[in-house]
Amino acid sequence: MASLVGKVAIITGASRGIGRAIALKLAGNGASIVVNYAGNAGKAQEVVAEIERLGVKAIALQADVSKVPDIQRLFEQTLEHFGKVDILVNNAGIAFYKPICQVTEEEFDKIYAINVKGTYFACQQAAQHMAEGGRIINFSSSTTVMMLPTYSAYVATKGAVEQITRVLAKELGAKAIAVNVISPGPTDTELFREGKTQEQIDRLAQMAAFGKLGDVQEIADVVAFLASDEARWITGQNIRVNGGIA
Repeated sequence: MASLVGKVAIITGASRGIGRAIALKLAGNGASIVVNYAGNAGKAQEVVAEIERLGVKAIALQADVSKVPDIQRLFEQTLEHFGKVDILVNNAGIAFYKPICQVTEEEFDKIYAINVKGTYFACQQAAQHMAEGGRIINFSSSTTVMMLPTYSAYVATKGAVEQITRVLAKELGAKAIAVNVISPGPTDTELFREGKTQEQIDRLAQMAAFGKLGDVQEIADVVAFLASDEARWITGQNIRVNGGIA
């Protein structure tokens, strides 16, 4: 169903993984897409080409979301090209897994700059420029409630994103802008597999009720729903898209 025809969506970190799946899903539903990327222009252009083959408009825009001027430029260029922003998906993020005694200040600052600062200031730009009735969809993680050793820095950033989402939903309610956060469980992406042994991956997969890792399309489908008019009465919520992980 082409439920997003006429809408313009910015997806951060859209050159691969979950971001790429979201870009293609929203494009398949009719939205024009801004494929944001930090460094891999080739991969981003591949996503643009796939979208254009669907008969939908798309553009790749470089921006490092850890830098506020880059975020501002991302929105400025989107407005110059498409004239408006209806949907923001704050998908860009990084992760690392270390005991707290081994985390360096540099690592801490970097993960907060991308996962929290990037989300916060992209939301700020959306609050200033988004059309009435828009959608902001942030990304947390089901690991925030799992008490997993070595995850302290990562889940701290995701907990912050959840609280940003709740407050912003109240702030932007008068403009009918819905703000929600998705918390995937273990999802089979390059980022998820990084730094894990196959034994660790298998163990996490078995923690889900369905006994498997999530698929990027399963996450993208929920994003598409939250971006649609069908989700107009949902805001300030944390949707745990995790296959029943516990």
